[in-house]
This record gives sequence, C-alpha cells and structure tokens, in this order.
Amino acid sequence: MSFAFRKLPLKTRMIILLGLVSALQTGLIGGFAGYYLSDSLYDEIGQRALMVSKTLAGMPAIIQGVKERDTPTLQALTERLAKTNEALFIVIGDHQAIRLAHPDPERLGHSMADDDGDRGTPALQDGEAYVARAHGSLGVSMRGKAPIFDLDSGEIIGIVSVGYSLDQVFSVIQRYNLVLYAVMGLMLLGSVVAAIIIAGRFKKAIFGLEPEEIAVLFQERDATLQSVREGIIAIDRKGLVTTFNRTAIQTLGLDPETRLAGQPIERILPDTRLLKALETGESAFDEEVWLQGRQMIVNRLPVKQGEETIGVVASFRLRDELDQVSRQLTRIQQYADTLRSQTHEYSNKLHTIAGLIQIGANEQALALIGNEVSDHQALIHLLLEAVPDPVLAGCLLGKYNHAREMGLKLVIDPDSQMADLPDKLPRDQLVSVLGNLLDNALDATRQQQGEGGRVALSMTDLGHDLIFEIEDQGPGIPEDLQERIFERGYSNKPGEDRGIGLYLVRQLVERWGGSVTVESLQPTGSRFTLYLPKVPPMAAPLGKSGG
Repeated sequence: MSFAFRKLPLKTRMIILLGLVSALQTGLIGGFAGYYLSDSLYDEIGQRALMVSKTLAGMPAIIQGVKERDTPTLQALTERLAKTNEALFIVIGDHQAIRLAHPDPERLGHSMADDDGDRGTPALQDGEAYVARAHGSLGVSMRGKAPIFDLDSGEIIGIVSVGYSLDQVFSVIQRYNLVLYAVMGLMLLGSVVAAIIIAGRFKKAIFGLEPEEIAVLFQERDATLQSVREGIIAIDRKGLVTTFNRTAIQTLGLDPETRLAGQPIERILPDTRLLKALETGESAFDEEVWLQGRQMIVNRLPVKQGEETIGVVASFRLRDELDQVSRQLTRIQQYADTLRSQTHEYSNKLHTIAGLIQIGANEQALALIGNEVSDHQALIHLLLEAVPDPVLAGCLLGKYNHAREMGLKLVIDPDSQMADLPDKLPRDQLVSVLGNLLDNALDATRQQQGEGGRVALSMTDLGHDLIFEIEDQGPGIPEDLQERIFERGYSNKPGEDRGIGLYLVRQLVERWGGSVTVESLQPTGSRFTLYLPKVPPMAAPLGKSGG
C-alpha cells in the first residue's frame, strides 16, 4: 500500500495527505464542539432544576403542607407549579422520602427510592441541594433535589425533587449536530479545494518535478560541484553560506571538518566582497584579489529573482600556474645573478688568501678569513641562543644573507630574546609578516643610502606580547601617510602588483589581535613596531581574510 502511494504523482499525494489532515482536524474540532455543547446543555438544565427545587423548598405553602402532610393541597400545588416552570414533574416527600405529592397518584405513600433508587440522602441527612440524572417512571430526566426546612425549628422535614425531561435536550443536540455536520462538511470541502490549490502552486514552484527527480538532480548537482577544480561558495540574501565545495575549503586553507553551511560569510572571510555584490547586484569576472595571502582570480555572480538579488555565487582559483612558474623563474634568475656576483667576490678573496699563503703571510690570511666568517658565526650563535624556533631563525638568517646581497647590513640586537613563541601562532604567517617588514626596510634603506646602509632589528618576548622593532635608514614616512601605507593598493614604488605587502601585514596582525605602528626617525629613517599577544583574543587562526 505504501509503495503504491509513493508511486502516485506528488500533486495527488499532497491532495490526499492534506485532505486527510483536514478531515482529522475537522473531526476533532467537531467532536469537541459536540461534546462541549451536550455537556453545556446538560449542565444548564441541571442548574435550572436545582434552582426551581430550592425555590419550591422555601415556599411557605409547601412547608406548611409537608408539616401537616396535606397531600391534596401539595398535589394541586405541584401540578400547577410544574406547568408554570415547564418541568416534567415535581415530587414532594417527607423526612423519610415518602411521597406526599407525585404526578401519578398511585405512587403516593411510597418511597421515592422506588423510582430511581435515590432516597435523597444528601438532602435529607446533610441538608444539601444537589443535581442527579436518573431514569424513572416518567423517563430520563435531570433532577434537582433540595431539602425542606421547618421555619420554626430549622429541622429537615421533607424534600423537593424537580425533574426536566432530557428528551428535549436530545432534540436540541440533534438540531445542533445537524448544523455542526453541515459546517464540518463545508470545512472539509474547503480544505480539499485549498489542498488542490496549494499542491498545484507547490508543483509549479518546483518546476513540475517529482521528488525522485529532484533527488537525482541534487545528486548530479553535488557531483558536478565537487568535480569543479575551482573553489565555489554561494551565499543567500542574509549573507549565510548555502553552497561550497571541497576545492573552496582546500584553497582557503580551512579545516576540512569546518561546517560552512549556515555560517555568516564574514566570519569565514572577513574582507569578502560578496556582501557588496549582494547589496549592489553587480557582477565581477576575472578579478585579481589577494585571498588568504595568495593572489587569486575571482568571479562573482549575483543570483536574482525578478529584480531582487537573493544571493551571490563566487568562484575563485589561484593565478595561472604558468604565470606562477614565470615569476618563480624570474626570481631564480635574480638569485642566479646574485650568486654570480657573490662568486666573483669570493673568488677575488680566495685569490687574495691564496697569495698571502704563498708569500708566507699566514697571519694576514687567517685575519682575512676570520673577518669573513666572524659576522656569520656571531649571527648563528645569537640565533641559537635567542631564537630557538627553527622557522623564525631560518627566516632571519635568510634576510641577513639577502641584505648582504643588496650591499646592506642587517644588525640584530644582541640583547634580543624570542624564545617564548606560542604554539598556536602560525609560523608561516609570522615569517610572512616579519619578512614583509624587513624587505620594506631593506628597500627603503637602499633607496636612500645605496650600498652600505644599515637595518636594525630588536626582539623581546618579555611580558604578555611579542615585540619586534625594525629601524631603517630610508627617506622616512610623512605623518599624513603613516596610515595610508597599510591600505590595499597604496605604494610609492613603480610597477604593478604593488601595495599588497603592508596591507597583508596589518590584516594578519589584527587577526591575531596585535598591532603594527610606524614612526619617523631623525634625521632620516623609520621605525616599525610589531606587537603580537601571546594569547590571542579570538580563536580564529591568523590569516582568514578574503576578497
């Protein structure tokens, strides 16, 4: 049965299900209404019988008739009062529940218990009026029973029982039930019509597809999405991630276990431009941006529903591998030229040392050799003592050699100490920040001083922060430009792809909760100070920025 139901078209299934739900709801509401109506009518008729019985029990004529056991008077009086109050019957009994008045004269003088098994105990013994439902000689009735008190002594001398036929209640309930059934039928019919309309519109909204077809399309879409070599991320109108693929996670360097769906895009990519595209509805194709410290090509395409932008899809990839290889070959060529010049320099020194040895000037040869290696040895010794982290030490040693290739000198303060590096601080991000600052200092010094210039570096890990100070002998930075140099794209150097290094420095440092400041020195030069807290104020790793 269930298999046959699943084989039905979606529209038919929705109509059946919505119809059944509507029928169930209508039946429950109708049943409750009918029950509540019946209960209310029974309660109302019972209260009416109770009120009449209390009223009669307090009438002086009835009290006097009971005291004198004047059956003819009571009989006449109860018949008249029954007609006046539209009651089925009025029965009066003495203090032993023996009838003194009854619509059937043959039942006079008999116990009231003969009629319904109720001797009126609560009224005769406890003096309490009450309501009872019973089937007596006159049919099913709702009865109100009240005790009769002697006005002089206050004793209970009898009981009044007033009954109302429930046949009238049954007829009223039937009339109401007919109306209720008609209303329920109209509601059910309206629900079926509504179900047909809703099913039709739902079917139209999903382009007339069946659920099984949608499932197949979803699987195909997911397989296609995961097979694309570009990273893909989509957001909805609220800026929440709705779609992504494995390549996006790998390209952004995110944890594979990271749950992206439903996350705000700015939490994953703080500098993303997807929100701007969502706001403006403008597309962007093959735009070069820096994403996670790497240059990428990004496409952004708004998703529109009519004139409204309801989301944005972005695809991104690293710049063409051939372009990367070309840049690497250019760097290799530069290194080769540098090594060629160093080889020529060292050849001259080796020839000089060899000549000194041949002429017997051994002391002078040893002095020349010592001068050549003393600086390297001092630096290596300092790094071993002050910077036990191999990644940071290797970076500083590389920058020292790079400075020598440029004809400059990188001086590291011998009192520096950088041993307390937190484990969670990404080393690659740290050397990227420090390397950018040192490269800028070397370039500025060479621009101003030429060969022979000097760049100073001091480090300390005392206190709660890691502090790096870099002083150059460059032209200095005017005060009005000391903030602009950290903006994306700003640079005073010629050429393309400039203005990225210091921008990335600030982005990476601020993600770790640190800061970087700059000040001009006298008479010339600048000092960059980098502060990195040992315990970052946020859990996000350094470098989660994007475009």
